[in-house]
Amino acid sequence: MEFDRNRYFMIGVLLFLLGIQFRMVDNFVLNESSTRALARIAKDTQLASQDFGTELYLNVHPSPKKKVDPPNWLGWALLTAGGVIALHAMVLPRNKG
Repeated sequence: MEFDRNRYFMIGVLLFLLGIQFRMVDNFVLNESSTRALARIAKDTQLASQDFGTELYLNVHPSPKKKVDPPNWLGWALLTAGGVIALHAMVLPRNKG
């Protein structure tokens, strides 16, 4: 797959919009299945284990939910990278097709 002007521009716009989203939102709350998947990847045995005691505890108590606080600089970095890539796409030559 060849990267042409349109693909560079679309990647830049998507990164720019993702940066805006990270600047507008303070934190994200993951649902139960995402929290369990993250716990399995991070090897957090408290949430990742599937034994009888854990299942019984989760049936009685509310489901675990992880709160993710992205750093402030991440939004600015995505905004900057998206803007630079989108502007770079403007100087690339047009497609011949």
